[in-house]
Amino acid sequence: MFIKLLFIFTLVPVIELYVLIEAGRQLGVGPTIAMIFITGIAGAYLARSQGFSLIGRIQKDLNEGRVPASEMMDGAMILAGGLLLLTPGFCTDLIGFCLLTPATRAIFKGWLQKWLERKIARGEIHFRRF
Repeated sequence: MFIKLLFIFTLVPVIELYVLIEAGRQLGVGPTIAMIFITGIAGAYLARSQGFSLIGRIQKDLNEGRVPASEMMDGAMILAGGLLLLTPGFCTDLIGFCLLTPATRAIFKGWLQKWLERKIARGEIHFRRF
């Protein structure tokens, strides 16, 4: 686990810096900074609208007596996508927009469900009831 976290917290920022430097070199500093702000604003708006839509779906499921498990996964991915869009960088923005767009979020949700099912089957995830 330590190696994975080390990879995430060192390699991802290095890649982001490289892409930002190259974008600044190709486009110029002003347009690059403007693109960073525009993606942040667009991401915040998209996360807000997707979040409110999700809250409505969760309330509907709860009113009908169903557990909103699928919607909870959507909520986690919307939160992660919003956080990724708030971090400066084009690579994280791309992943964030993918998590906020319903069509691509469905693909990520399928992968996440399979991954969680494998973890539960292996006994790597435990559920405790209080």
